Amino acid sequence: MPGVLQVEAMAQVGGLMMLTPEVGGSKETFFFGGVDNCRFRRPVVPGDVLVMKVELLKLNKRFGVAKMKAEAYVGNAMCCEARARRPCAAAARSRPRLQAELTMILGKSE
Repeated sequence: MPGVLQVEAMAQVGGLMMLTPEVGGSKETFFFGGVDNCRFRRPVVPGDVLVMKVELLKLNKRFGVAKMKAEAYVGNAMCCEARARRPCAAAARSRPRLQAELTMILGKSE
């Protein structure tokens, strides 16, 4: 599995987690803000079962930013790890600078 798809899949799992208030998430709309410290440890080949674990490290409700740690495993061996940022749409609407950054990231103009 290409590395970019592994990162995308971990981002999707993080997005699902942000919809679950029981684990510290919120029902707000979050965007994918970026990836830091992404490391690929071993290749994922056809037939491997990829298990992804995402942990919410910090949710700053005032600024509307969530930071997460994501890891992907094949068996007991870690094959990919990354840190992800997710800005909240509601916070972006109330902060023009964050709204402008999200508009740049998404490539939309209003």
